[in-house]
Amino acid sequence: MSTRILLIAHAPLATALRDCALHVFPECASELIAIDVPAHEAPEDTLKAAQQLLGQSLDENTLVLTDVFGATPSNIAKRLVEGVQSRLIAGVNLPMLLRSVCYRHEPLDVLTQRALSGGAQGVMQVACDNTSVSS
Repeated sequence: MSTRILLIAHAPLATALRDCALHVFPECASELIAIDVPAHEAPEDTLKAAQQLLGQSLDENTLVLTDVFGATPSNIAKRLVEGVQSRLIAGVNLPMLLRSVCYRHEPLDVLTQRALSGGAQGVMQVACDNTSVSS
């Protein structure tokens, strides 16, 4: 059984991340859900729309990825996972998502650790300009 992955982020980030993941893993479209949180919408309205999209509640095997801890999407995601044996990670980036999709068949606890390591390992300094600027 595959873990369902829910992206909930400031619009249009969730949809953009989903599109990127589907470019690499098109077969996971049914297991990857994106909810963009519009800036002008009340959090309660977004929560209701998310609950309708998800069938009122998350199932037990869902990894929820959100962008900024403490921001509206994160707060909505936290309310969605209350009382459910799912996992919620804030700070989503594309390496984290790709790692999650790649290993979505693993148990949720293992997948959560893979997502966290994928997100952290995907952030690195690639180049450095060692020249100093003179005035």
